[in-house]
Amino acid sequence: MRQKAGGEVLLAHPHGFCAGVRRAIGAVEQALERYGAPVYVRGQIVHSPYVIEELEERGARFVSSEEEVPRGAVCVLSAHGVAPAVRRRAHERGLRVIDATCPLVSRVHGEVRRYARAGRKIVLIGHRGHEEVEGTLGEAPDRIWVVKDEEEIRALPIGRDEPVAYAIQTTLAVDEAMRLVRVLRERFTDLVGPGKEDICYATQNRQAAVRAIAPKCDLVLVAGATNSSNSNRLVEVARREGTEAYLVPAASAIDPKWLEGVSVVGVSAGASAPRRLVDATLARLAEYGFDRVRNHLEMTEDVEFNVPRFPA
Repeated sequence: MRQKAGGEVLLAHPHGFCAGVRRAIGAVEQALERYGAPVYVRGQIVHSPYVIEELEERGARFVSSEEEVPRGAVCVLSAHGVAPAVRRRAHERGLRVIDATCPLVSRVHGEVRRYARAGRKIVLIGHRGHEEVEGTLGEAPDRIWVVKDEEEIRALPIGRDEPVAYAIQTTLAVDEAMRLVRVLRERFTDLVGPGKEDICYATQNRQAAVRAIAPKCDLVLVAGATNSSNSNRLVEVARREGTEAYLVPAASAIDPKWLEGVSVVGVSAGASAPRRLVDATLARLAEYGFDRVRNHLEMTEDVEFNVPRFPA
């Protein structure tokens, strides 16, 4: 049902692809050009069905395990990172590995290894089952616990005075992660950690942009996949500002009922959401009468990462 024209869209900047996502997608594209199809990708290179579909059309083959990759074939590791055991098995199979792990995720892996070598027990603030968390767990599986809330922190089987370190999943909501860090500081007397530095710049910037527009909007829509952690966190950020918000995995998911009584719709997109999903979201909103788009620039981004190494 088309609404009366005149509604406004406030488009948050920055939104969409970050440097780590661009690097990972570029790694698959360049591998296809260099080696030809098929190129195997372990896991979803990034959390976007649009990106995966496009790469599949070009000859990428997505698998859930390195053991599904034919011996000696080219295998790209996703931006979320993997456990050391995965790398060992890939080496044993003679795979030609291209490591597209986001450098910021690799930094967290390095922190965990250092904490483990120092003899500290490690608390990882994050969501069990997420690929990034599973990969980080693999760096010190015998001395790391994953927590998502205060209740789980209180229940940790670690003594108050034991040496403890914490790490943070890179795509969490900054405010919530820092709240849990404060709980950890109350819980343990000997605690070290990175502050909020583990949370990637793109996650923080997109959350800041949503936080800025949400009070000016009646509704916030976030373009992104349902399994995208950073996209879901953007929805939560908007809601914490008192504005109703929904995730939009496809433009067709927009429910006209969401727009009833709404004058201004805020739009953002997760770091793995392609521009075409944003454009499709804006086009669908225009069909419902929200045909004026105003840009809100919270900050600019100029981060770029070097391409990963390619095997001979």
